[in-house]
Amino acid sequence: MQQQALRDFAQAMTAFFDPQNPAGRPSWRKAGRNEGFRIVGRGRQWDVRRLSRKTGQVWVPKAGWVRFRWSRAVPPDAKSYRVTRDRAGRWHIAFAVIPAPVPAPGNGQTVGIDRGVAVSAALSTGRLLHCPALTVRERTRLRRLQHKLARAKRDSNRRSRVKHGIARLKARETDRRKDWAEKTSTEIARRFDLIRVEDLKIGNMTRSAKGTRENPGRNVRQKAGLNRGILGAGWGLLVRRLEDKAPGRVEKIGPAFTSQRCSACGQVDRGSRESQAVFRCTACSFAGNADVNAAINIAAGHAVTAREGDGITRPVNREPHLLLQSE
Repeated sequence: MQQQALRDFAQAMTAFFDPQNPAGRPSWRKAGRNEGFRIVGRGRQWDVRRLSRKTGQVWVPKAGWVRFRWSRAVPPDAKSYRVTRDRAGRWHIAFAVIPAPVPAPGNGQTVGIDRGVAVSAALSTGRLLHCPALTVRERTRLRRLQHKLARAKRDSNRRSRVKHGIARLKARETDRRKDWAEKTSTEIARRFDLIRVEDLKIGNMTRSAKGTRENPGRNVRQKAGLNRGILGAGWGLLVRRLEDKAPGRVEKIGPAFTSQRCSACGQVDRGSRESQAVFRCTACSFAGNADVNAAINIAAGHAVTAREGDGITRPVNREPHLLLQSE
C-alpha cells in the first residue's frame, strides 16, 4: 500500500504539470481526515468472499482477512478497492468500478431544475425538493458541543471527545445529503430525456467575504450563513450525480434573469419577484411559485440577455407552464 501511495502521488503530479489537465497541485494530507489506503487487486478470485447475508470478507495485504458489512453486491469487474476512515471514526470500503448509466426513458420530456437555499431543487413540473438536514434536537446538541469545544483545552482528552461528537453529527448530516442526492438524481434520470440546470459557479458563490486586515469585508457573518445554506443544499452534488447517471443528457443554462422572467409572457422585471416564494408578473399578472417559475425558464432553454425595462417581450416555450397548470 505504501508503493501504491507513491504511484498515486506520481500520477497526481503528472496531471498537475499537464497543461491539458485542470487538476491542481496535490495537497498535504491532514491527520484525521480521509485516512485510508488503496489496494489494487491481482486478479485473484478469492480476494473477496461472502460469509452471510450481511457480512463479507476482503483480503488486505499484511493484515489478512478483514470483515465488512455486505451492503450491496460487489461488482465482478472491480480491480481495486479503497479503505478509508472518516472523522466520525467509521471505516468504509469502496470497490472501484464505473457503473452503467441510467437509460433514457425515451418519452421526449424535458425538465428544468432551479436550485435554491429554502428549496433545494424546484422542478419545472411544480415539484419542490428539500435536502434533509439535522433535526431540531440534533442542531441543539451540535450548538452545545460547539460551545464546549470553544472552552476545552487544546490537545486534551475532553477536546478529542467533543470533536468526535461533532464529527458524528456532521457525518450523519452528510450521509443524509448524499442519500437524498443519489435517490433524487436516479429518479430524475429515469423520468426525463433531457435535464437542464443552471450553470452556477458554486465555488465563487461560497467564497468567504471576510476580506483582509487592510480591507475587511462587510456582512461577513451573514455571508457565512448563506455559504453554509448553499453547501448544505447539495447543489453541486446533485448536478454531478446527474451528469454521471445521465451522460450527454444534462445541459447547463445561463442563470441570468431566470428568476426575474415571466414564464408566461417573457417579461423581465425584478419587481415581479415579490418574495422568495411568490412570483407575480407585472405585465400579464401571472402568479405562481417563484422557484418553479425559474425552473420553467430553465427548461425552456433560453438564456435571457435582456435588461430590465427595455420594453422587449420575448416568447418562451409554454409547454412547461401548461404542465404546471395541469398539476
